[in-house]
Amino acid sequence: MEEKQTNTISTVYDPQAVEAKWYKFWEENHLFHAEVNKDQTPFSIVIPPPNVTGQLHMGHALDNTLQDILIRFKRLQGYNTLWMPGTDHAGIATQIKVEEVLAQEGKTRYDLGRELFIDRVWEWKAQYGSRIINQLKRLGASCDWERERFTMDEGCSNAVREVFVTLYEQGLIYQGNRITNWCPRCNTALSDIEVEHEEKPGNLYHVRYPVEGIDGEYVTVATTRPETILGDSGVAVHPEDARYKHLIGKYLILPMLGRRLPIVADDYVDPAFGTGAVKVTPAHDPNDFDMGLRHRLPEIVVINPDGTMAADTGKYAGMDRYECRKALVKDLKDQGYLVKIDEHNHAVGHCQRCSTVVEPLVSKQWFVKMEPLAKPGIEAVTSGRTQFVPERFTKIYTNWLDNIRDWCISRQIWWGHRIPAWYCPCGEVTVSRVDITACPKCGGRVEQDPDVLDTWFSSALWPFSTMGWPKDTAELKQFYPTSVLVTGYDIIFFWVARMIMMGLKFQEDIPFDHVFIHGLVRDSQGRKMSKSLGNGIDPLEVIEKYGADTLRFMLITGNTPGNDMRFYWERVESSRNFANKIWNASRFVLMNLEGFDPEHTPESQAYTMADRWILSRYNTTVADVTRNLERFELGEAARMVYEFIWDEFCDWYIELAKGRLYNKADEESRNVAQYVLHYVLNNTLKLLHPFMPFITEDIWQSLPHKGISIMTAVWPLANSKLESAQDEQLMSVIMETIKSVRNMRAEVNVHPGKKSEVILKITSAELKDQIEANIGYIKTLAAAEPVKILTTDGITPENAMTAVVSGIEIYLPLKGLIDIEKETARLNKELDGLDKEVSRIAGKLNNPGFTAKAPVEVIEKEKAKQTEYLEKQTAIRDRLEYLARL
Repeated sequence: MEEKQTNTISTVYDPQAVEAKWYKFWEENHLFHAEVNKDQTPFSIVIPPPNVTGQLHMGHALDNTLQDILIRFKRLQGYNTLWMPGTDHAGIATQIKVEEVLAQEGKTRYDLGRELFIDRVWEWKAQYGSRIINQLKRLGASCDWERERFTMDEGCSNAVREVFVTLYEQGLIYQGNRITNWCPRCNTALSDIEVEHEEKPGNLYHVRYPVEGIDGEYVTVATTRPETILGDSGVAVHPEDARYKHLIGKYLILPMLGRRLPIVADDYVDPAFGTGAVKVTPAHDPNDFDMGLRHRLPEIVVINPDGTMAADTGKYAGMDRYECRKALVKDLKDQGYLVKIDEHNHAVGHCQRCSTVVEPLVSKQWFVKMEPLAKPGIEAVTSGRTQFVPERFTKIYTNWLDNIRDWCISRQIWWGHRIPAWYCPCGEVTVSRVDITACPKCGGRVEQDPDVLDTWFSSALWPFSTMGWPKDTAELKQFYPTSVLVTGYDIIFFWVARMIMMGLKFQEDIPFDHVFIHGLVRDSQGRKMSKSLGNGIDPLEVIEKYGADTLRFMLITGNTPGNDMRFYWERVESSRNFANKIWNASRFVLMNLEGFDPEHTPESQAYTMADRWILSRYNTTVADVTRNLERFELGEAARMVYEFIWDEFCDWYIELAKGRLYNKADEESRNVAQYVLHYVLNNTLKLLHPFMPFITEDIWQSLPHKGISIMTAVWPLANSKLESAQDEQLMSVIMETIKSVRNMRAEVNVHPGKKSEVILKITSAELKDQIEANIGYIKTLAAAEPVKILTTDGITPENAMTAVVSGIEIYLPLKGLIDIEKETARLNKELDGLDKEVSRIAGKLNNPGFTAKAPVEVIEKEKAKQTEYLEKQTAIRDRLEYLARL
């Protein structure tokens, strides 16, 4: 394809105009789309599907920026690259949203009935479900939107049913009465990991139970939930506890209800904790449930699904569970059963979706047997087939799977994948891949199970259901296993572990080679962003004001795998400044490419030392950035690109090249400078593209180039021919020399336009020759004229400022450079002003009226100013002493 260029970009970078224009261009040209190409090495990622209820937050922004960086990097490297997008139906969360809409209409889902309610949810999904997708596009996410999936689309639904039925046929899915976490607000069972535990202040109630048949003898138990006393069916003690050995096998009388409770011996009881006697409430505590099974104790449900007390709880029936607690404690006290109440902090489980306190309840649910699935899941990671980045998360993953409970997968809601089980009055239960209307045993009419599956059941199949399974598709053969999963550490158990188990079970292979874990985005104080704290930052607000590239670069700068990061507006400003720096430097290069022939490559002898230096530094940057991206050290890769562009290319090489660009008389030297500027800028834009895709596309399109987009360009390769350690070392010395001269000039306030004599004393004859050959750089960038070079035994000048860099002593003679009298007067005037400020602040800080009333941050600000002014005073006095000696 022929070279294209426009040779111009606007004076000021306008991210809004640039980003909208290029995203539309990428989509119209199908540049995100991947077709199966067996001749290319595949690289694939499946997006952690955001909820259809979702709106872009900083966690999404970070997660998808990391994925997009990897995808764009691999696309440039020439891989057959697929980023599979989609959204999750988010059962409970979505149902709650729609129920809230109905509540505003004065209705409930029961007023509509199941079918009409489901229709309303689909309508809601059609209206709001694509909101977060459009927001991801604003971020620059280069997903293959032509392949977008939804966890309840036809293909994913077929996969869900196939997995459920297969697991049921293999005895890995079963139905049983087990204790589960129950949310009274959502009115459904929850899995263990859908419960968030929060440490809260509470009470420990000590209650004495009379021993049957022995007047005056009691056993005292302690509980944080006295309302569950009504469901006690036994009391357990340790078999070796001498205090209770004589009571094992006897009975206690349950206060208030008079129920006989057997005293059982169980090793689970810790005799050193509390009284050593534990009330056993099998229907309302998971540990008690297990003890109840061991001792065949009845499961007495005393709390209803809506959080009220059950009908057989006597006078407490129908009360809210917490109202019952108050009434029961009062009654226990009045009748002499309450021994004492201690303050006690304990972990309280809350529903992850609605924050209601969950209630452990026995109910009939569907479960997946996890142990047979967990063992291969552990082996896949411990053997290194799937690797966690950072590696420390391996232990967190394996520890959880080592202690995993069976997974409760049924939910008592309407929105989701309905369980494919049908019940007949004859007692037959039929689990089927296709809907049925009649019982296969007796021909009678059947009813489908009303429950739906846990949202995470369908999400667990995401890496292969999105690629067409259970059909044997070309996509599945090419892109599964996927290359990397990018996700936060907060859903390792929810999602990562379950995908690994299901992938191994149904694909006989891991679902991804690497799990790249990132941390949370916290506020500037290190707090988790939340609605309750009001400290959340809307990514779209940042994009509107600063552009997506700025937000992306801010999120990746300093980011390290697995660690939380803090959001600072100052860092946003810094990233915006970087975008402007790139824009302005590129604009300068474009304005100076007149007559440039991109097909002409200069001979190596035509390069100056500065040319060889920047090409060598560019080559090193290519190798370092590539290596860090391959290792998932994305933040470190971004830092290297930043430092090369800002510190070396913009601040040094462009300045060094200006003289040659402006000197049209020396056409050859000008052409070489143009070539190097274009070569380095063009290729460095490719290195930067994964991080800042919009600005790099816009600039690249204006440079002479081949191809439709920077996205279809080729990732730069390190070239050993460009390496020059000697030129890098020499340029480093020259740069340090220039910086030292600039610093000395600034110290004595020399006007930037005034030339100053500089004397260099060089220890090495070889270095002396090299500096002499490149003296023009020092003259140009240090405003140095003349520059004299002394031999090692040369006489050093008097009345000169000095500095030392590697192998060179630098002297800045002050005679004639500054007016000592005028500079002394200026410094004394500045010192007078500082003295007044120091005195004013001291007066404030010594005033009890100020320190007692002023906010802490105001006092700290004044103290910081005081420290700064005192340091300035010292520096000025030192300078005055120096000038007095001249």
